[in-house]
Order: sequence, then C-alpha cells, then structure tokens
Amino acid sequence: MSENATAARRSAIYLLDQILGEGRLLSECLAAGALDRLGPEDRARAQRLTLETLRGLERADRLLDNHLNRTPALTVHNALRLGAVELCHGEAAHGVVNSMVEIVGRSRKHGRLKGLVNAVLRKVAAEGPEAWPKMRVPRLPEWLREPLIMAWGAEAVAGMEQAQFTGAPLDISLKPGATGPGEALPTGSMRLHEAGQVSALPGYGKGDWWVQDAAAAIPVRVLAPKPGEKTLDLCAAPGGKTLQLAAAGADVTALDVSESRLERVRENLKRTGLTATVIAGDALEHQGQYDAILLDAPCSATGTIRRHPDLPFAKDGSEFGALIELQAQMLAHAWNLLKPGGRLVYCTCSLLPDEGEVQVEEALDQFPDMAVDRAALNIAGIEPEWTTEEGGLRLRPDYWPDRGGMDGFYIACLNKST
Repeated sequence: MSENATAARRSAIYLLDQILGEGRLLSECLAAGALDRLGPEDRARAQRLTLETLRGLERADRLLDNHLNRTPALTVHNALRLGAVELCHGEAAHGVVNSMVEIVGRSRKHGRLKGLVNAVLRKVAAEGPEAWPKMRVPRLPEWLREPLIMAWGAEAVAGMEQAQFTGAPLDISLKPGATGPGEALPTGSMRLHEAGQVSALPGYGKGDWWVQDAAAAIPVRVLAPKPGEKTLDLCAAPGGKTLQLAAAGADVTALDVSESRLERVRENLKRTGLTATVIAGDALEHQGQYDAILLDAPCSATGTIRRHPDLPFAKDGSEFGALIELQAQMLAHAWNLLKPGGRLVYCTCSLLPDEGEVQVEEALDQFPDMAVDRAALNIAGIEPEWTTEEGGLRLRPDYWPDRGGMDGFYIACLNKST
C-alpha cells in the first residue's frame, strides 16, 4: 500500500469534510493551504478524488446505505464514500480498503469503527462495480434543482446533471495568430479532453494561450473590443477576459476587490506578454469614463457546476438575495462609468434568470438611455435558440453534449445612446 496514496486519500477526506460539513468551497480550502503539505502529484490526486466523490456522491450513498444500519460520523462516512467511488472506478480493492481502514483506524475519535469500514467496503467491492453503471445519473441538491427545473424544464436539468457527472474538458483561448493544442470549437476556443499537466502543454511557456472555458470567452467576443478603446474589466480576476481584451489591443483597466486574486492576473499578463492596468478596488467606488465596459458580476456561479461539483453541496442558496442586489448596484454604477455612445456587456456565470435575464429587464426599465444590442450576438458559433426574449444570450451546461458541454452563462450587450 502506497503511503503517498494514503496521504492523498486522507487529504481528500478532509476536503470532503470541509465541503459537506462546513459549507466551504474547494477553492477556499485550497487557498487556505489544505494541500500544501503534499507534493504536486499527490495534491492533484487529492483534488481528483474529491471531485470524483462529489460527482458520484448519490450513487456512493445508495450503495453504502445497503450495508449501514445508521449513518456514521461525517469523517467516517466520507471515507466510505471515497472508498466506494474508487472501488467502482476500478481501483484495486486491496489497496483501497486497507488504506481507508488505516485512515479511520488512526483517528482517536473514530478508530473503533475501522472494522465497520473494512466490512462495508469489502461488500461494496464485491457488488459495486457491476451496480454502479446501472444507477441513475446523480441529481443536484433540491435547493438548486427545483429553481432550475422551473426556469429550464426537467429535460434540460437532466442534461445539466449529466454534464456535472461527466465533468469538464480543458478549454483554452489563443492569442491572435498563435496556435495551441486541442480541437477547435465553433466559437473559437480550443478544447482538450485529456490535458494532463497544463504548464507542460505546447505553447504555455511562450504565453500563446491561457485556460478559459469556452462559454467564459464569449462575453469579450460579444463586446468586440477595438484597438485603443478605453476599456474597463470590472471584477477582473482570475483574468481570462482581461487577457482577451488586452490581446485585442484595447487600453484595459482590470479592477478587482481582491489583491491576492489579482496576482494571478498579473502573472498571466507577464507570461503572455500582454499589458493592462491592474487595480485593486471596490467596483462600486471606482470612477472614470470608458468607451467599453465588461461587467462579469459576482454571482452564484451555478453555471460552473460541471467544473466545480463542490458548489451545489457547499452552498444552499441563502446568499443569493444579497448577490442579486449587489449585481443591480454594480450594473447601475457601471452604466454611469460608460461614455455616451459606449457599450457594456453584462454577464454572470449563473443558471438563475434572476441573475441574468431579470437583471437586464429591470435595468432597461430603469435607464432610458439603455438599449440591448442584439446584433452583437451575431458571432461565430452562437446558435439562434440561445438568444433570449429581452435580447441576451443564455448558455447552459447541457449545450454541446457531444463536445463536452460548456459553462452556464448569461450575456447581454447594452448600448448607451449619445
């Protein structure tokens, strides 16, 4: 049994405890140094195991329920869940079972349950691999599933759940004139289904491209920045859109409230040889006048579930009301920063209409000098049925199912009259 494999599993169980027990996002745990003691290979393995377990959580629980008289303590339950997922994904039973028994057995609080772990996982090893593929695609938690069904219907939500269960390939955006690995997507991004270590891929070191989901690359294409235009990227981190704007030759100001997250923007600007003015500050306090503005507003991030399966389990929707109010305030303030004759793209990586379609409908009622630019959506790869009644663009994870899906986004281009 590998000590490194056990260390990665122990860390994955800790991450599951934080996500399912404390409501923390995986990104928050990683930023707090949850995996800093592991080497690069084990860090990657711990993250992969965590994500695989979250994607298959419903199936794992159904298998385990057959052999549990009552639900054990969360840490033990998560060890069983992780073990069940690994076993059903084809990992050798001996290594998985022994590793989980060791992890639980070393716990002062739960060590007495190592016999239970051993017995249950051996039963799962015997029956799980055959039963696993016959089980239904795991469903989203009800707090998210119900509003999504109300918005898009049960069939669409089933497609979203399939996308979350499958996971996401790696998408990249190219600098103009550069080439990169992967297959070309209709919207201009490149997609890799088996990426491996990103920094080892051809062109990364030269700064020819950056990682960015294909859906997340569309707002800048809708904005269509022009060389020399004074352009503001509000809520800029982690910086993919800033890089797109800079690559188009715009005079870019990248603003974000988080100084630490802006470090990643600066690093990518340096790697790609692109230029932008990077400022840490509150979007609601920023002043200036701009020809074009991109507002990727803080949101529920529900559109990213295929890449972040922790989100539906770490959140419960209770903070969405405050986010919706903040979005309305940001859109109103950004509108005051836009020069007459300018254009603003409002977008959110959310699947909830209250964070997208409804925000734009209400803004159109509030600002008489605002108009939706439907023609801005006439870009490569956009399907006509993706456009919405008020003139925006609705993207969903169940789109492109044969290609690996896309993030959920809402995008609208708003013109300011002169």
